[in-house]
Amino acid sequence: MDNPVNYFEIGTPDPEAARAFYGDVFGWQFGPASPAGYAMVNENAGGLWDTTDVGGGRWAVFYIEVADIHATLDAAQAAGAGIVLPVVDNGAIFFAHLSDPAGNRFGVWQRKRA
Repeated sequence: MDNPVNYFEIGTPDPEAARAFYGDVFGWQFGPASPAGYAMVNENAGGLWDTTDVGGGRWAVFYIEVADIHATLDAAQAAGAGIVLPVVDNGAIFFAHLSDPAGNRFGVWQRKRA
């Protein structure tokens, strides 16, 4: 399938509460947080981001893997999407958050080419 949904992320200024909730309810396991406040969920199925240092936002988003993040952003904006978080290069991937025309937040990401 082109453009698969294959990652999720929870952003919160209270990662300990999120760990407790999702761990208790779903049995999720969380890795240690990186210096940027990002912890992997169930090895690499998703992530938990401590948003304290980046504005304290709260979200739960799914990510769609794309071949060309910039072309995808252009197409999404032309179709009525908004950019919530511009493209970020985290060293391993490029990612961005958008909002669809109804205001729902979602993410896109692109593998870095070696």
